[in-house]
Amino acid sequence: MKRTATAVWNGDLKSGKGTLSTPNGVLRSTPYSLSARFEDGAGTNPEELVAAAHSGCFTMQLSAFLAEAGFPADELSTTATLTAGPLNGDFTITNIHLDLTGKVPGIEAARFEEIAASAKAKCPVSRLLKTEITLSAKLA
Repeated sequence: MKRTATAVWNGDLKSGKGTLSTPNGVLRSTPYSLSARFEDGAGTNPEELVAAAHSGCFTMQLSAFLAEAGFPADELSTTATLTAGPLNGDFTITNIHLDLTGKVPGIEAARFEEIAASAKAKCPVSRLLKTEITLSAKLA
């Protein structure tokens, strides 16, 4: 499987602007800029998209693992909080924290946390990222 996305940037870093697009149209000339990345400007930014990808991937992986263990989830909700900032002079993603809430009939909290930890370790986006990834899991 291969997936693509295209970034187009016009201008210099500070005053320039760009767009992000995907073939399926989910991102269609979606604006991104320095102000969207480091301030409160309109549009998205790479870090927000990484957080979205990670929360989506982890939650799907967890859903599969729970079903395989005989505990299909009614609902799983994950917020990925990505932290980035200067590290040794370079802007760096230093941490991603996954905050999970699940409605899973019949499962005990310890088993839920065990399966969630396995999903965190094995989701493809977790394995791609070379940063600390933390997780808190709770049943609703």
